[in-house]
Amino acid sequence: MPVSRSALPKLVRDFLLDLTVVKNKSALTVDEYASDLRTFFLFIESRRTGEKDFKKIDISNMTLDDFSSLQYEDVYEFLAYCKNERDNSARTRARKLSSIRVFYRFLEVRGYIAKNPMVRIESPKIEKTLPKFLSLEQSIALLNSIDGPNRERDYCIITLFLNCGMRLAELVSIDYNDISYTNDSAYIILTGKGNKQRLVYLNQACTDAIAAYMKVRPKDGVIDKNALFLSERKQRISPKTVQRMVKMYLIKAGLGDGYSVHKLRHTAATLMYQHGHVDTLALKEILGHESLATTQIYTHVSAQQLKQATDSNPLSTFGSNKKNEESTS
Repeated sequence: MPVSRSALPKLVRDFLLDLTVVKNKSALTVDEYASDLRTFFLFIESRRTGEKDFKKIDISNMTLDDFSSLQYEDVYEFLAYCKNERDNSARTRARKLSSIRVFYRFLEVRGYIAKNPMVRIESPKIEKTLPKFLSLEQSIALLNSIDGPNRERDYCIITLFLNCGMRLAELVSIDYNDISYTNDSAYIILTGKGNKQRLVYLNQACTDAIAAYMKVRPKDGVIDKNALFLSERKQRISPKTVQRMVKMYLIKAGLGDGYSVHKLRHTAATLMYQHGHVDTLALKEILGHESLATTQIYTHVSAQQLKQATDSNPLSTFGSNKKNEESTS
């Protein structure tokens, strides 16, 4: 649920407006900043007033004096609170710290504060982990598990996730007019983070799935006529509905543990890299990454590839061959 802007201090509202209008950040990103800053300042006020119930705390009247009086020690205490009381992961704590830093950078650039007290703070160490993804066989099992009254819609959604690597927010925002067909190809215009658009080509599986869905897509009583994917209420499908639907089929396919919608994005990228031999520059454009470094997480190799690599060593059978010769002599 998005944070009510009226419940935030004016300078925070100005900052969020700057993110929207000047920085051109997406609504989802701005909501994340709002949520992180709200939690931070509620914590600060709770510590100052002694009120433990955040719901009873009003931060809307906080002023520049309140912000400029804070030191980096206050942020460290907040991060400790997030870890110990809210059980936030290192990645989540790092994101909250980033939100605080960007806000104080805004205050510094606008001339509200002469010195930024947050520049000395070190980010929580985040362990580098390989993205979790489905194998080709698991992906096929997931697609084969789809049935029910919304089969065509659900199959189309999961097909797009697995073939195009789009984000959840990108999928639910698709309008049918975003899809174009030419004599020899089809493509879709996706609106990603920061409202940046990119073109992603659709393969045969995607165009077939879209065509099958459009044959049964409701036509009468549709609330959002432009939306590609509709809920049972005939309005644009929500992210939560898609998340529940994907989770249901993952469980049905025996893949529920640790997998999610975002893991399907990882799966698409991994399958393209490992089986399609797509280079990282092309993958970066398909996924809509800002940095090539983000895309390079998909250059990991599977355990099978590692085994094949060692098996291909010309010395891999040297010892066994010698023993076999001795045993037969």
